[in-house]
Amino acid sequence: MDNFIFSLNSTMPVFLVILLGYILKVKKFLSVEFADMANKFCFSIALPVMLYQDISKTNVREEMNLKFFLYCLIVTIVMFVLVWILAKLFVKDRSMVGAFAQAGARGSAAILGVAFVENICGDIGMTALMIVASVPFFNMLSVVILVCEAPRIGNEGISKIKSSLINIGKNPIIIGILLGLLASLAGFELPVMLDRSFDYIGRTATPIALIAIGAGFDLKEAITRLKPAIAASFIKLVGLPFIFLPIAIKIGFRDAEMVAILVMLAAPTTVSSYVMAKSMDNDHVLASNVIVLTTLISSITLTAWVFVLRTLGVI
Repeated sequence: MDNFIFSLNSTMPVFLVILLGYILKVKKFLSVEFADMANKFCFSIALPVMLYQDISKTNVREEMNLKFFLYCLIVTIVMFVLVWILAKLFVKDRSMVGAFAQAGARGSAAILGVAFVENICGDIGMTALMIVASVPFFNMLSVVILVCEAPRIGNEGISKIKSSLINIGKNPIIIGILLGLLASLAGFELPVMLDRSFDYIGRTATPIALIAIGAGFDLKEAITRLKPAIAASFIKLVGLPFIFLPIAIKIGFRDAEMVAILVMLAAPTTVSSYVMAKSMDNDHVLASNVIVLTTLISSITLTAWVFVLRTLGVI
């Protein structure tokens, strides 16, 4: 019973804040436009600042774990390729393959991931290292899949790949992490005035992001493309963790490392998968449905995974 209560206390506060955002939207306190701008603020400013602050104040030389970094990197590549193969084998409608593969593998490791790890561990722990290893490949592999499965490839497709790869280098989250790593390695400290200002900004990242997710939630979207959306959601929330968590346990990862790995594997599908699917002529409605379903169902599955890992004594 203690493990079950721990699991609920670890995951439910995150979803209750998301639910608050949805209720506020229904009651007309918040709008979809607010959700869009709040997501942009969190992605471009608050989350990069929070990650910079956490990493820059960590002794990276002492806490760098090459085995953990390589695990996250390799598993990210393998799971994207695996879901893509499954999509090509079993999704009958070829127009859905790209969106299915991307949405079934690409989780919200940064925004929701940071919220979960903070709630369970008290700080982001190894999450920043997981983001460095995984998020760039989340973006690059998504681009490759969506372009390859789009109705037209040609020069336009190649141009989109190049543009997306450049955008990865401009990703504010990646920039925040890299600057934090450089500051940690150099022993650089911000002046007190800036340090406190950065702390204030960073603390807004998690609550605003969660409220924005709720405010942007649309239950009507869950009705269409239901069967493939359920299949992709099952792969994302149950299948991938079922395959790769035992490997992580066997290797010997524990506590903050294991929580970060759980987030990488079992977090709900990121909202940006909808944007990319739409811009690359893939099935954006399917992508939207998977986002809705995984966000809703992960309140149950993540609680269950935390309970299992807690029972096994690895977190």
